Amino acid sequence: MIKKIDHIGITVSSLEKILPFYIDIMKLELLHIEEVESEGVRIAFIAAGETKIELLEPINEESAVARYIRKYGEGMHHIAFAVNSIEERIEEINEKGIKMISSQPKTGAGGAAIAFMHPQSTGRVLVELCERKE
Repeated sequence: MIKKIDHIGITVSSLEKILPFYIDIMKLELLHIEEVESEGVRIAFIAAGETKIELLEPINEESAVARYIRKYGEGMHHIAFAVNSIEERIEEINEKGIKMISSQPKTGAGGAAIAFMHPQSTGRVLVELCERKE
């Protein structure tokens, strides 16, 4: 079951350059910054009501985010939905013929279990499932 929108992912070339927009201009709260070395990104989480904004900065040129920015530029990357049981949701989604990028969840920012649906199956939107331990 989908609980809510967990976060909206936005690719950026530089957290340092874009954070003042979200913090000083938009008056949103920076929650924390962390590096997910396995994905080659540095992530800033910003509170926007019940939803978070996840700014994704590549830390190396081989990361998926770096490749994405080279191909499409900075901007909207994905929408993440919070779920109760990610394994059950992946199974349901597979049964309905939706293509997953990965058939098993992996660990993302903040220790969340995450899995992405392929944009070819979702109307060209990269959709993430996200299960956080409460």
